[in-house]
Amino acid sequence: MRVKDAVGRFGEELAVQHLQAQGMTVLCRNWRCSSGEIDVVARDGSALVFVEVKTRSSTLFGDPAEAVSPAKATRLRSLALRWLAAHQDRYYPSLRFDVVAVVRTGPTGPTVRHLRGAF
Repeated sequence: MRVKDAVGRFGEELAVQHLQAQGMTVLCRNWRCSSGEIDVVARDGSALVFVEVKTRSSTLFGDPAEAVSPAKATRLRSLALRWLAAHQDRYYPSLRFDVVAVVRTGPTGPTVRHLRGAF
């Protein structure tokens, strides 16, 4: 496994633990279709939440959340529509797009920052 992939998996695992600790229910992880992948789909009360997880080993090259560009946000919205089309048997009165930024190393260990309604 490449180092980049291992860092990503580490971050996604921490992100899922964080989301669950916040009372969210994870519906699926790493949902894929021909257009791409959604890291996490979760339920927060009655809201359906699509989560993009960004992990970096340090902040030397900036905060992980900065890697979610407008183009990435547009792509995630498109993927969310595909997910909804594939799961028409479920109803959610509201949708939200969150970003979870994970920094693997820091003075006190890994840090997790959850940006609700990021875009």
